[in-house]
Amino acid sequence: MVTAHCRHPLRLCDPWLLGILVYLLLWVSPGAWASYLRRSSSCTPIPPRMALCYNIGYSEMRIPNLLEHETMPEVIQQSSSWLPLLARECHPDARIFLCSLFAPICLDRLIYPCRSLCEAVKRSCAPVMACYGYPWPEILNCNKFPADHELCIAAVSTDENSTSRRIPRASCKDCELEEASTAREILENLCANDFAVKIQILRKNATTSISDFDLDASRVEVLKHGPLLRTEVPGRLQQWLDIDATCVHNIMRGTHTGVFVVSGEVQSDKVVVNKAYAWQKKNRNLHQAVRRWKHHRCPDQAGQKV
Repeated sequence: MVTAHCRHPLRLCDPWLLGILVYLLLWVSPGAWASYLRRSSSCTPIPPRMALCYNIGYSEMRIPNLLEHETMPEVIQQSSSWLPLLARECHPDARIFLCSLFAPICLDRLIYPCRSLCEAVKRSCAPVMACYGYPWPEILNCNKFPADHELCIAAVSTDENSTSRRIPRASCKDCELEEASTAREILENLCANDFAVKIQILRKNATTSISDFDLDASRVEVLKHGPLLRTEVPGRLQQWLDIDATCVHNIMRGTHTGVFVVSGEVQSDKVVVNKAYAWQKKNRNLHQAVRRWKHHRCPDQAGQKV
């Protein structure tokens, strides 16, 4: 019997899992591809050591799994190699996709991920893997999975083409909070970048696999706008919050709100944040640098910094 804990964001009481179960009860077509269980497969609890899928929303999986892993130690070892990618928050459905293969839910037939789910996750995550020299593996070839009109696990997140908000993309470039060592060093950084802004970031939710972030428009202080119009800066920074999940996640460090001084480059239709400093009382050097910035003249850029 499959059990679930409704406190977890991916739980059987969620609509997507209920939809799968209802569909299974109603579906009687005998011709679905690869949907019958292999006689050798068996149900087994998902162990806590399987961090990728433990507490995914169901407690038992079938083994061998859909990637032909025959033993639990093999499943644990192979699945753990995907945890770093999951930490990059490259797609909100990446965990669902991977667990549908590594830990298929224990039902009376095997359910594969839909081809569209695979393609959506690949579109967002393959570029991140490429950053580290890893290609999208052949075992996850999306053409192997069923089309959406067949019985399969579909995407949970909203299609990025049907909404004005794009699914966040993880970036290759890591960005972390900087230590404000000296005011001079901070001023040199502001001079070296295209823009610099003091902003407040708000976390809109903390229950999904990727959190949404908002910019408090009332607390945007443009120190330097470079090639952008001053009025363009808030919109470009909100776009950055929407699409660069990795950088924003690293800067926020699990907090729900924070004030930061960020600087970076303007690249065609987007901005890329290179440096971020937390605006805190203890960061006296940062406060001093921001006060001095109004009258500061960058080397070889006098008159161009604003």
